[in-house]
Amino acid sequence: MKKDALFNKKGKEILKLELDAEPFNRMTASFYKYFELSDPYAFRDELFRKWDKLEIFGRIYVAAEGINAQMSVPAHYWDDFLNILDITPELKGIHIKRALQDGNSFYKLTVKVRKELVAYGVPEDSYTMEKVGNHLSAEEYNDALQNPDTVIVDMRNYYESEIGRFENSIIPDVETSKELLPEVKRILEGKENEQVLLYCTGGIRCEKASSYLIHHGFIDVNQLQGGIIQYAHDIKKKGLPSKFIGKNFVFDDRLGERVTEDVIAKCHICGDTCDTHTDCKNDACHILFIQCETCKNELAGCCSKACKDFASLPIEEQRIRRKDPTQVVSRTFFDSRIKPKLSQNI
Repeated sequence: MKKDALFNKKGKEILKLELDAEPFNRMTASFYKYFELSDPYAFRDELFRKWDKLEIFGRIYVAAEGINAQMSVPAHYWDDFLNILDITPELKGIHIKRALQDGNSFYKLTVKVRKELVAYGVPEDSYTMEKVGNHLSAEEYNDALQNPDTVIVDMRNYYESEIGRFENSIIPDVETSKELLPEVKRILEGKENEQVLLYCTGGIRCEKASSYLIHHGFIDVNQLQGGIIQYAHDIKKKGLPSKFIGKNFVFDDRLGERVTEDVIAKCHICGDTCDTHTDCKNDACHILFIQCETCKNELAGCCSKACKDFASLPIEEQRIRRKDPTQVVSRTFFDSRIKPKLSQNI
């Protein structure tokens, strides 16, 4: 019997063309859940088979500690998708967050098994998922922000915070996720008895982070329920003022959802006001950066003239040069630290 192909075999360009030609709409959603899985690989294969039949796209991580999923579901299969969740014991009743704007967020289905859902890399005895922070609704979070002694910490990456954040939040200046929790603990040293508010995109990064802080003696740790995604929905539905300003960065082809009309970032090329992320069109670079329309047109979507010139070479010549480190042109190759400094808030 022929086995199912449990991965995508088509190239990126073909997949994107097929996506653009689809005659139906898609719905973007996300969810996560911490729970024990005895066989993550079998669970992964089961989900891939079921979701692939429904033409679902997305990026899903499965681990022995649970699941984290961002998905693009054909609108006509939405109820079937919900039914799959309902008949899967581990996922029954899971809270799903719908995107503010749907669009073509993914072009293929990827389901990977990971060691951790969030790659913090802290010792397992430094947290317990049975003891996490208080989950605050949008209204409760807004109320807590009124307290001048409240400490607000952004648990996301620097490039996410750059285009949108809660006002007066601490933005840890770290290079990797593995540095984040120890750095947050260092920043908050001496504030163990103060109210701490954590937030992230969808909530999953705050789960283990809050448990880690509680384990290290912080007594009033709170997190935004459902993250910025749910917050944006709730303030709109309930008519609440938004304490979050700018855009919420999302990890799919949209690269952001606008929460307020505030534009708080600047083009990394010219410094003009802009909050549009893009990847450098030089395939040897692909650095994620912010670029305005003027610079995009001048540099053909690249991050520098050098990358533009390299990207304009014939494909075969690019391939030859990319094999030689002295010939390749890439900011990500030459720069050890390519992100802006954000330590002014600490």
